Amino acid sequence: MASLKDMRNRIASTKATQKITKAMQMVAASKLRRAQAAAEAARPYAERMDKVLANIASGTAAGNAPKLLAGTGNDKVHLLLVCTGERGLCGPFNTAIVRAARERAYSLLYQGKEVKIFCVGRKGYEQLRRNFDKNIVETVELRSVRVLGFENADAIAKKIIALYDAGGFDVCTLFYSHFKSVIAQIPTAQQIIPPVFAAPAANDGASATYEYEPAEEEILGDLLPRNLSVQIFRALLENNASFYGAQMSAMDNATRNAGDMIRKQTITYNRTRQAMITKELIEIISGAEAL
Repeated sequence: MASLKDMRNRIASTKATQKITKAMQMVAASKLRRAQAAAEAARPYAERMDKVLANIASGTAAGNAPKLLAGTGNDKVHLLLVCTGERGLCGPFNTAIVRAARERAYSLLYQGKEVKIFCVGRKGYEQLRRNFDKNIVETVELRSVRVLGFENADAIAKKIIALYDAGGFDVCTLFYSHFKSVIAQIPTAQQIIPPVFAAPAANDGASATYEYEPAEEEILGDLLPRNLSVQIFRALLENNASFYGAQMSAMDNATRNAGDMIRKQTITYNRTRQAMITKELIEIISGAEAL
């Protein structure tokens, strides 16, 4: 049985941990507001750009479509762009994204496809290299970035386009976590090369017929690379909001668990101390009666 001093040290250690988890919860809550606002602000622009590109692409002749839109004509080599966080202590946030990417990779390998992985975020790289070390072709860490900007996503998009132009892959799929609420982050897979556009609704203005100047092919040549950067930027913002939401929930649970542990440890300490005092009193009384 642990001594009273050991029990006091355990209680003090648990209280110190509880203070840390509470502080991390408050920091995550304060950063979540800004991250959530940025993610929600990016959604309309990214969705509208997808609709515009879908409308332009529908009027483009099959033989004149840019390579980023038409694809290579094969699907033998797949690039998985896996975006995760740079830090842990956020519950299942990183693991859920990596699990989705890992399942897709195993499925593609089972079909006889070649899989390449582009990791954005240290945690995703650390988990994926255990099983796919030889498949990882590039890793980008954003630990030094204090505020996510479009230039960060644009740099990643340029690397992917350069790899695509060099014939490095045929299909690229983006993996990230879509922020829904503080307690709900949804791992999402989105094919970005060649892009897959949602069918426009019947009452959607994007389904109308437009005439473009200059030609559709020239517009697509400028917009497709930018759309790739926009979609990656949106994924990074969604990930950032999802990370702070998951961390806030995880630290709240950790704080509650620490409180439960403190209560149980305090009860055990008081019972042990009472038992020791009672034993000493019995020994004193027994010694006095023996005299």
